[in-house]
Amino acid sequence: MTRAVMVMFDTLNRRFLPPYGAEGIHAPNFTRLAERTVRFANCYAGSMPCMPARREIHTGRYNFLHRSWGPLEPFDDSTPQLLSESGVYTHLVTDHQHYWEDGGATYHNRYDTYELFRGQEGDPWKGHVRDPEMPPKVSRRAGKTVRQDRINRSYYPTEDLYPQTRTVSAGLEFIRTNAAEDSWFLQIECFDPHEPFVSYPRHRRWYREDGVDTGAEFDWPDYARVAEEPAAIEQARDEYRALLTMCDTSLGRVLDAFDELNLWEDTLLIVCTDHGLLLGERGWWGKNVQPWYDENIHTPLFVWDPRTARTGESVDHLVQTVDFGPTLLEYFGIERPSDMQGIPMGPTLAATAPARETGLFGSFGGHVSITDGRYVYMRACATDANEPLFEHTLMPTHMATRFAPEELRDAELVAPFSFTKGVPVLRAPARAGANPADFGTLLFDLLTDPDQRTPLVDDRLERKMATLLVEQLRAADAPSSQYERLGLPETGEVGEAHLLAARQAPRAREAAAALPTRERVARDAPGLLAPLGDLPAEAFDDPVVARRAPMLADPAFRRDHADASVYDLALTHPMITADALEAVGDVVRRTPARA
Repeated sequence: MTRAVMVMFDTLNRRFLPPYGAEGIHAPNFTRLAERTVRFANCYAGSMPCMPARREIHTGRYNFLHRSWGPLEPFDDSTPQLLSESGVYTHLVTDHQHYWEDGGATYHNRYDTYELFRGQEGDPWKGHVRDPEMPPKVSRRAGKTVRQDRINRSYYPTEDLYPQTRTVSAGLEFIRTNAAEDSWFLQIECFDPHEPFVSYPRHRRWYREDGVDTGAEFDWPDYARVAEEPAAIEQARDEYRALLTMCDTSLGRVLDAFDELNLWEDTLLIVCTDHGLLLGERGWWGKNVQPWYDENIHTPLFVWDPRTARTGESVDHLVQTVDFGPTLLEYFGIERPSDMQGIPMGPTLAATAPARETGLFGSFGGHVSITDGRYVYMRACATDANEPLFEHTLMPTHMATRFAPEELRDAELVAPFSFTKGVPVLRAPARAGANPADFGTLLFDLLTDPDQRTPLVDDRLERKMATLLVEQLRAADAPSSQYERLGLPETGEVGEAHLLAARQAPRAREAAAALPTRERVARDAPGLLAPLGDLPAEAFDDPVVARRAPMLADPAFRRDHADASVYDLALTHPMITADALEAVGDVVRRTPARA
């Protein structure tokens, strides 16, 4: 028999897993998993974040160079569909709500059957006209998604009703129903431990006394700089740990089924994630705003292949998310489409040769990064404008909305790419969600600096890594606009003129500095905590403001953010660094207050 199971957890940070060296985490089933599988020490995600990663699993191609978050395109190969067309039954169980939003609605339909479990995060699930009661909380998050999340939580007061539990139960039902059948692939995909970090007392007890928090809730950090006190930071991490422990319990249920039904004999098992999460490290919460540091992009991966039956081993081979789809096709003996860039991991497990020499990763309009397993090169844009940038798509939707008409007014149909099967695509001007210029180009040596604290300035090494990056851009048939945005050659060799690390090093150093605490700002520059609308407009006419925080010099921006303070804006806008905040504080302090 030939069967396969993929268990995918969203936002699984490898640094919180015991098999990867974490301490103080109750996750016995991840330890048990590592004893039965091969643990990959050098797995990297590729296209970020959630749905771009899933598009990689389907297509075996990087996609962040051509478009942002969106559905499968009409020209995309889909691994589950290819399996199905070759006689392998495919089934998806998931509580990942992005599948039924505008930007994910073409993925689950590629499986033969699927079960979707509602209620995670702000999933528009249960309808309440009256606003729910909101508990005191540390996070500044507000709005429609937070309101809906609070409503959703009221429908799973006990663990058996929780979406993760129901998802895994459905997966186990499929396994038991089809245990005697051949040729099937099951994907058990859990949204957890993605935020909000909802768990139950029996999981929290490992980290918080009695498993109950009596103070302000902090299970959903803002995607922002850290401004909380150490106790609050640890509270949020404990909430993540508790949810991870709940995920470990679910993983144990799957492993129990493998033991009971002896699926180890003939069933491939892949346990993976899409990305990690910053939990206060580097002075940040979350992802997307900052470069894709190790905590977010260097992911856990466990694989059991019954053909090689390797257990309890760790391998250093470099692999990526784009390799998952090709791995499944190879396992079932199905030929890979020529457009797939991913490399099957099966032959890698059967031999000692590495599958790939480099791994490409990034998000649309952000840093474009590459690693060879030792060095990581994060290439920022060549200028602060971060342009040109275009969406290339035939499915103009964002995460939860369609493209607005104004986004399409200047769109045009352009020639096919090598992987669009002769189909032209729509090219539309785009804007990135974050500007990599705020952090600069970064180069790290993971052997001597595994926590990526000391960026290197080494022209010879940068040229080598930039050359590897250009090779991958060309292999991916990246649009010409990406080369121009990044300041890299579309043809020819990388030269001294293309290097950015030394030129952008001052920006990188400034971006790495932590903001002062709110208490210090209240003492030294209280005007930075006042709403923008209450501050004298003359302060923002000062050339220092225009130079150090140009967004504050824009009257329209100040009108749109009149209720926010400069400090609050600095938490979410990396352009306003600690040095810039101090400079703006000096200007505000010396500007006469309004009469």
